Amino acid sequence: MKKSFDRFLVCSLLLAFVLLTLTLTAQEIRQAPAPLFRDPVYDGAADPVVFWNNYEKEWWMFYTARRANADAADVAYCFGTNIGIASSGDNGKSWVYRGELDLDFENGKNTFWAPDVVYFSGKYHLFVTYKKGVRNHWGGKSSIAHYTSENAWDWKIEGMLSLSSEDVIDGTLFQQEDGTWKMWYKDNSQSWLAESDDLYSWEWRKNPVIADKPHEGPIIFEFEGYYWLITDEWAGMGVYRSNDLENWEKQSYPILNQPSSRTEDKPSGAHGDVVVIDNNAIYFTSLIREGSSILKLNSMKMEYCLIPCVVLPFRLQN
Repeated sequence: MKKSFDRFLVCSLLLAFVLLTLTLTAQEIRQAPAPLFRDPVYDGAADPVVFWNNYEKEWWMFYTARRANADAADVAYCFGTNIGIASSGDNGKSWVYRGELDLDFENGKNTFWAPDVVYFSGKYHLFVTYKKGVRNHWGGKSSIAHYTSENAWDWKIEGMLSLSSEDVIDGTLFQQEDGTWKMWYKDNSQSWLAESDDLYSWEWRKNPVIADKPHEGPIIFEFEGYYWLITDEWAGMGVYRSNDLENWEKQSYPILNQPSSRTEDKPSGAHGDVVVIDNNAIYFTSLIREGSSILKLNSMKMEYCLIPCVVLPFRLQN
């Protein structure tokens, strides 16, 4: 039976671009592999978060392990998903699949999406979207679950966050200078904000903070004297900057909104992660595509101090 186009969609993680403020010579720049990583089991890696694992002493990547090669109805491949693990022992040059996190805390087969990880008070804290059960079509309640771990392998459920509705996903965290934690997340295709002193108790703002255009997957980071928020608008990524984490200015055009000149690099970038190391902001993105996919790294542009876009040197430093 012929599948619909949507059921052909699969995902791979691509190192989209690195934004440098220093001038590099050609000898100092190497081109990263494209794709950087593909899940060898389901071929559906999406929504990555990249962090240094102090326990394993290497770079780790958590991601939504979509079941992209499943012969199932409509968007069922996006449900029943676990959080996949990939690691790099060569400072980001290559990545190897390590399995999936065991996050189950109630009976049955359930759904986990869009992880984010921070290290605080001697523990890793994982915030991940949770949906009970497995569905063929979009729907069902969703919430953000909080877990803790000392080694990033073994996770303890701490509870579900009480936020602005029963349909929240895609949390991204940042600790400001006074120690307060902020978490932006998607609700009703807008970015909302919650705050905490300890990562356990949260208070959410009564109104969305980014609502000019429908989106998901907000990603927060600090770079070159500004705070940046990147959102997935389903046709490229919206880019916002702020001086104070409160007032946001949007750049006039999205990034990763067009295919590159490479044949299979289409249609656009999606929910990703940014790692800032020294003066480099390294952007990892998932790309929903038909067939294999690679991304032309030097075709993207960003306004303000994020120009130019160049190709990543292979070495990540912890």
